[in-house]
Amino acid sequence: MRARPICILSGFLLFLGATPAAAEPLKGAHLPIWEGLPFAGLLLSIAFGPVFARKLWHVHYGKAAAFWALLTFALLAYSEGLRAALAAFSHSMMADYAPFILMLFALYTAAGGIVVSGIKRATPSTNVMLLAAGTFAASIIGTIGASMILIRPLLQANATRRHRVHSVVFFIFLVSNIGGVLSPLGDPPLFFGFLRGVDFFWPVRALWPPMLFVCAVLLGLFYLLDSYLFREDCKMAGSGSIVPEPHLSISGLVNFALIAAVIVAILTSALWHSGIAFDFLGTKLELQNLLRDVALLAIGFVSLAVTPAANRRANHFSWEPLEEVAKLFAAIFITIVPVMAMLAAGAAGPFAPVVAGLAHANGQPNPAAYFWASGLLSSFLDNAPTYLVFFGMAGGDPAVLMGPLAKTLEAISLGAVFMGAMTYIGNAPNFVVYALARRARVDMPGFFGYMAWAGAILAPVFILVTVLFLI
Repeated sequence: MRARPICILSGFLLFLGATPAAAEPLKGAHLPIWEGLPFAGLLLSIAFGPVFARKLWHVHYGKAAAFWALLTFALLAYSEGLRAALAAFSHSMMADYAPFILMLFALYTAAGGIVVSGIKRATPSTNVMLLAAGTFAASIIGTIGASMILIRPLLQANATRRHRVHSVVFFIFLVSNIGGVLSPLGDPPLFFGFLRGVDFFWPVRALWPPMLFVCAVLLGLFYLLDSYLFREDCKMAGSGSIVPEPHLSISGLVNFALIAAVIVAILTSALWHSGIAFDFLGTKLELQNLLRDVALLAIGFVSLAVTPAANRRANHFSWEPLEEVAKLFAAIFITIVPVMAMLAAGAAGPFAPVVAGLAHANGQPNPAAYFWASGLLSSFLDNAPTYLVFFGMAGGDPAVLMGPLAKTLEAISLGAVFMGAMTYIGNAPNFVVYALARRARVDMPGFFGYMAWAGAILAPVFILVTVLFLI
């Protein structure tokens, strides 16, 4: 990844650090709804740019992202004042974006040094085993780590097949999203819940039945679809069968230790409270979190130093996918600021009708409504802050949410994690997998094309989840 954008961002943040700003959070109830238009504009740019101006978009997407981010800042500075805008954006970038992109950098770099080889061509059974292994791994090493380690073997295994898009789409469904629902390490929303007092093992105790159901249904559907397309590939290849070569080998094993170090760094920052904090434009930066971020950065550089260059060449490793994610998600984390403030205002904000629809007539939370509301918003907003908003709307008390309102917490967790698979921007690994598949010459569907896949396959499954587990 070229250093120039990071240097510019770092310099800008240092400049902001020298500027006094208010620490008061944004009052979402008073924000005009048109301040969410840049976020909508960014989403439309991501959706239509690759469709109508593919080559132009891939050259200038960073400029488009910067335009919408700067417009958001200008609008918020106009309505709330420069200091409030600086405080809000510095909090989003320092407290949310920086840890996110550093964790992604560490896992992307370490996973990029692991070479899984030996499967040259994939049968339906081979593909199902790869998807199942990635789904299981996602709750242990995170959806990002599992995606980075296993997407390349999947692409390599299917390289000679004509039909490959469906394999990547189901990979995003299962490995990049649904598989991370059983652990705070699996997906950022659950990690934020853990930081707010949800028991570490609560997800696996509470969420394994719907997770097992969804995975069984999706793996079964994938096997049927892949079996049909496999036979079509065989016919077109003029061969009766395509046989996988069985000698599986893995190199770059030191990177598994580095991925474990990422997990340790994140867990340590959650469990250790130093009592030392620094103020940056009203954002409280705690020592343990700063040390975690430094550790994540160091782990990435250690991986670069100790991994043979041949491993990364074998993986066709490139910084371009990470750079694309870094730029677009920087803009997402900025343009989302006023939208999240409006949502957090609850019944007093512009989205009051949404809040009213989350409760039964007696005022008690409606788990099915929470599932679909948190899920649909997580499909377009970042699922971690969306989870936090609905966590707060449900009362925010972890003891109550794990007790009398356990089904509501289940609904919020399932919605945020599962429905992150509905769009490319619902969860960070989605976009990385999309970018890597595109580099491997897989003709991936565009923004709306992918949504059509997700709507046709996932929406009926999620309706069944609602009926079987949340009503």
